[in-house]
Amino acid sequence: MNISNKVIKKISDLSAKGEKFFFIIDFSGTNSLVLSPDEAAEKGIFFRINNFSNIDDKLENELNSHNHIKKEFTVFPVDYNEYLKAFDQVKVALQRGDTYLLNLTFRTQIETGYSLDEIFRFSKAKYKMLFKNEFVVFSPEMFISIKDGIIETRPMKGTISANIPEAEAKLLNNQKELFEHNTIVDLLRNDLNIVASNVEVEKFRYLEKITTNKGEIIQASSIITGELAPDYRTNLGGIIAALLPAGSVTGAPKEKTVELINTIESYNRGNYTGIFGYFDGNNLETAVSIRFIERSGDKLFFKSGGGITALSDPLDEYNELIDKVYVPIY
Repeated sequence: MNISNKVIKKISDLSAKGEKFFFIIDFSGTNSLVLSPDEAAEKGIFFRINNFSNIDDKLENELNSHNHIKKEFTVFPVDYNEYLKAFDQVKVALQRGDTYLLNLTFRTQIETGYSLDEIFRFSKAKYKMLFKNEFVVFSPEMFISIKDGIIETRPMKGTISANIPEAEAKLLNNQKELFEHNTIVDLLRNDLNIVASNVEVEKFRYLEKITTNKGEIIQASSIITGELAPDYRTNLGGIIAALLPAGSVTGAPKEKTVELINTIESYNRGNYTGIFGYFDGNNLETAVSIRFIERSGDKLFFKSGGGITALSDPLDEYNELIDKVYVPIY
């Protein structure tokens, strides 16, 4: 990663002092912000990370009492043949042994009656961020959390529509999805071993339902934990940097797979699949920036994708990419 030493030091210094801060790091690591919650709000950057938020109580009450009207949300998927060209490049890399799992993503144009502000306000998600009028994130996926010296990550790999008959069994019994999940769990377990001791998989491949404007989807996650050194707060920036980019949105082996992503994907991910987080003075909560809508000129684009392995079917992967284009507003 290309995270600057200045950003790494600022995160470590603030955490060592027990000061509260919010931060954003993009996919490449070259663009980062570290701000107090109030500074973020002054710049038009708002967040809710589990129970942490920089929205004032008055506005929060107004948002909670405001009923929304369901608005149009139209998706214009990338052409399947365009997707197939990129998919085929990934397959060649898989056959060469350059990668054994690559998370391939695309931009999908959308049109909606919702403003980015409304999507931020009304979305039901564990991790939300509105960055000015430029992009909004409503992520279901943790990057890492740190509480009382215990670091935890919950990689999310495996998605299926809950409308499909016996959807949970089909997801759990799908060999491609199992391989993909195993690969990412192994990758992130190794990542945590870089910064922590006594790393273990506490819970493997549990399922969660997410309600969207298109119905429910089911996603599979695992829980991996480790123990940090007692003085970890003096090196919190270094710990975060050592774990980036997030393995669940890149693939394995990570370094070579990121090189392939930068070659194969037809756009710059930017803040999509980066991370954002909040340190409350004692504990850290962070999220992967997925479920992401970005403004480009007068158009809106939703960025999404999925993991490609040797067992992947291109049409299934294309449909998964489209299934992930939603807003959790209902």
